[in-house]
Amino acid sequence: MATLDWTLIFAYFAFSLAVGLFFSRRAGKSVADFFVSGRAMPWWLAGTSMVATTFSADTPLAVTEMVYRHGVAGNWLWWNFVLSGILTVFFYARLWRRVGVLTDIEFTELRYGGRPAAALRGFRALYLGVIINSVIMGWVISAMGTIVEVSLGIDRWIAVSVCLIITVLYSGLSGLWGVVVTDFFQFAIAMTGSILLAIFGLREVGGMAGLKERLIEHAGSPEKVDSFLSMLPPVGSAAWLPPLLFFTYIGMQWWASWYPGAEPGGGGYVAQRMFSAKDEKHSLLATLWFNIAHYALRPWPWIITALVAVVLYPDLKSPREGYVLMMTHHLPPGILGLMLASLAAAFMSTISTHINWGCSYLVKDFYQRFLKPDAPEAHYIRVSRLFSVVLMVVGGLVGYLMQSQVGGWELLLTIGAGTGLVYILRWFWWRINAWSEISAMLAALVGSLGLKALQALGWLTLPPETAFAYELTITVAFTTAVWLAATFLTRPESEAVLEKFFRRARPAGPGWAPVRKRLGNSVQVTDNLFYSFLDWIAGCALIYAALFGIGKLILGQTALGLLLLLLALLAGGFIYWDLRRRGFQTIGE
Repeated sequence: MATLDWTLIFAYFAFSLAVGLFFSRRAGKSVADFFVSGRAMPWWLAGTSMVATTFSADTPLAVTEMVYRHGVAGNWLWWNFVLSGILTVFFYARLWRRVGVLTDIEFTELRYGGRPAAALRGFRALYLGVIINSVIMGWVISAMGTIVEVSLGIDRWIAVSVCLIITVLYSGLSGLWGVVVTDFFQFAIAMTGSILLAIFGLREVGGMAGLKERLIEHAGSPEKVDSFLSMLPPVGSAAWLPPLLFFTYIGMQWWASWYPGAEPGGGGYVAQRMFSAKDEKHSLLATLWFNIAHYALRPWPWIITALVAVVLYPDLKSPREGYVLMMTHHLPPGILGLMLASLAAAFMSTISTHINWGCSYLVKDFYQRFLKPDAPEAHYIRVSRLFSVVLMVVGGLVGYLMQSQVGGWELLLTIGAGTGLVYILRWFWWRINAWSEISAMLAALVGSLGLKALQALGWLTLPPETAFAYELTITVAFTTAVWLAATFLTRPESEAVLEKFFRRARPAGPGWAPVRKRLGNSVQVTDNLFYSFLDWIAGCALIYAALFGIGKLILGQTALGLLLLLLALLAGGFIYWDLRRRGFQTIGE
């Protein structure tokens, strides 16, 4: 670390604090300004903020771990979420913005009624806002600790504490406006750093040709290297990614599991950004840009760096350290400082969002709803800033105990397995009620933890390579059976609750036929599910074709790469044509 490196890092910290101070007055006007930026966010800023939030310090380390263990195809653990992300774009983005709530948990008492709805809202506020949010922040903090410890050789918790304190200061002062503005710059810095690291890494091994030669030495044969570099796991390539696990990812996980940033039907901080958008048009465009940038544009610098780490550091006990070693061993002064600043930026972007998002649940959906409903706006702002500090401390304690990012991802996916279908259908089927959600959450939690307990006690043995696939499948089947039974064994929501929701959301499709019939022509439904489905197909084609096309170009398969990029352009053209034909220019007006 040279003086220039430290200067760049401290300059970034100073900039973040300056942004917090600049937006502090605007954030203090009201709870809506603090948590959803007064609903005035343009699509490009809201979408980039989503991308920056999902680009945390843990993400490149986790990608390195997946590539190290399973090859390029190991990324299907998160690539499969393209399917749910694009579902949010074309089926849910406009609906979320249309209902006009402040948090996705507040939506609970709009869609359902009575004590079950209130109990569900309070429980979800504490469960997601504190417990799940702390797990997420914990693995992000743990990853940043690894980066600091390996790269700088100083106590990980001293350095991470400094980052956390700066983060909670600017996010607590500025609310969502400060978070998204710093996100915009943090994304630019983080992308620049990851691209430079990939370039310097390739130079170290003699370019792409040299990397392939070194991979042959590492793997033992060209055939194994082809399997390792394949974006789709070849049949029989159990050593890299077992077919059962792959089909679990693409056939079940994306719609069945709750996961932050990729919730079936939208939710969490993605929903928060949709609430903050100017109108329905900006909400849709924000989520579309998020998915394109997150899945198609961003992964390859991480993957290339991970592949270089595989051949340079083949015997690491902790594969996630390979990414950090690439930084410290192969970047010159100045670039190293920029890279560390970029990872600090990625870390602070994610933590600031999770602090603001978690506080929105605690303040709006628990404190204001159940404890102090009639306090002035200034009081809730003060409480929000206090809760920001509490969440920072709890997340730091969880991070101290957590060791594996990928393990944390899989844990979160299994404890929410089976709930996704409820979140998808509650918008489009009148029969879903509060007990559907309550039973699904409890069944998923009990089912997933029960399976892990049986394995720990030795009463159930699952193959290590496919244990996650079996756990997910069993939990989804159990959870689905429980919530369907609960739905039909309990009363539906009252006509008054259903009609109020239908008037606000105006969902299309046959699932609301009884309510639509009662209301007659008093509510006009303008959405079309058939064309939304076609846009979903085209959107998935756009993302995957762009992702694989860019990868093929990087790996030297130029003709196939260009063909895939042409397919991506055609899919994007269809989406633009269809949205414009259906009055895209007037959405939200």
